[in-house]
Amino acid sequence: MQCARCQDVIPEGEECNFHGQVLCEDCFIGAVQPPKTCDVAAVHAAKKHREATGQTGTDGLTQRQKEIYNYIEQQGKVTKEQLGKHFELPAWELEREFAVLRHCELLKAQKHDDIIYLTLFSK
Repeated sequence: MQCARCQDVIPEGEECNFHGQVLCEDCFIGAVQPPKTCDVAAVHAAKKHREATGQTGTDGLTQRQKEIYNYIEQQGKVTKEQLGKHFELPAWELEREFAVLRHCELLKAQKHDDIIYLTLFSK
C-alpha cells in the first residue's frame, strides 16, 4: 500500500486512515497535528538544544532545510508559493520545513504590501 500524501510504501497493517485517505504514520501525525510555526515552547526548546550542542547557522538542519535557507538568503525574500514551486514541495511539506526553520529562528514570515514573504530571521 502507498501513502496518499508522501507516496512512500506502507508496510501491511501500519496504514492509517484520515478523511478517506490512507496515510503512513508520519503523514497521519502531520495531518492530525500539523506543525505550528508560532510556538513559543518549540522556539525555546530549539534554541536551548542548539545552544547546548553548539549549533549555529544551518548546523543540524536537513539538506533540504539548508537548501531552503540558502535559497531565501540568496533571494532576500520569497512567498511560500514561490518556494514551494522552486523546490517542488506540496504546501503541507513546506509548512513542516518552515516550522523547523522558524523554531530555530533562522527564517520568519513578514507581511509587505499585503503579501506575506519568507525572509531571514535576522533581517
